Amino acid sequence: MGTTASGGIDWLRVSGGIIVVLVLLAAMLWMLRRMQSMQTAKGGVSRLQVVETISIGPRQKIALLRVDTQMLLIGMSANQFTALGQWQQAPARIGDQP
Repeated sequence: MGTTASGGIDWLRVSGGIIVVLVLLAAMLWMLRRMQSMQTAKGGVSRLQVVETISIGPRQKIALLRVDTQMLLIGMSANQFTALGQWQQAPARIGDQP
């Protein structure tokens, strides 16, 4: 910050910059929410679901995922994902409880 004839000009510049950044962040958040709602409205129900996750260590997890009728067991660490298994889920019959 340089010195000016009136010290208020520097503060006005800084506060103006902060306001511009906050407005841009709010606009980006609004745009992301709008795109997300458009995507779910267009496709209906999401095809990918996280059924369950369990932590097995400080940075390791196991996740069970459902993609349509496919079930996937995934091992996750800080550096990689590993497919541990996959199988087809039997389609639900009418009257079955989830």
